[in-house]
Amino acid sequence: MALQFSVAVRNARLDVVETTIGASPKLRILTGAKPADCAAAQTGTQLVEVTCPADWLNAASGGQKTLAGAWTATAGASGTAGYYRIMDSSGTVCHEQGTITATGGGGDMTVDNTSIASGQTVTVTTKTFTEGNA
Repeated sequence: MALQFSVAVRNARLDVVETTIGASPKLRILTGAKPADCAAAQTGTQLVEVTCPADWLNAASGGQKTLAGAWTATAGASGTAGYYRIMDSSGTVCHEQGTITATGGGGDMTVDNTSIASGQTVTVTTKTFTEGNA
């Protein structure tokens, strides 16, 4: 039997993600394939690190949570974005990782351009968490 939760419970579960990770986390965009899990060492070349806003996600609504504010930074290296990691504000603990694609590409996160050049401004265009069990 599959569990089902109300929208209120789904929203509350999503809001805990932002609370647990904390204010102003670091978003790292890297080349290559993502590691096996968040506990594994970071791989690839770090192309850009974004310091997200203090309140970095909108309040959950309808079982979804989306990025808040502007997530942009200047790339420090060149390469093709392969995955991302969301770290705590000190940049030491990985709390989430996923695929990254260009806008409309269907990745866990999308950016304006996955072919990144050093010095280029990189903008995250979408990041949506969807809570299951509806």
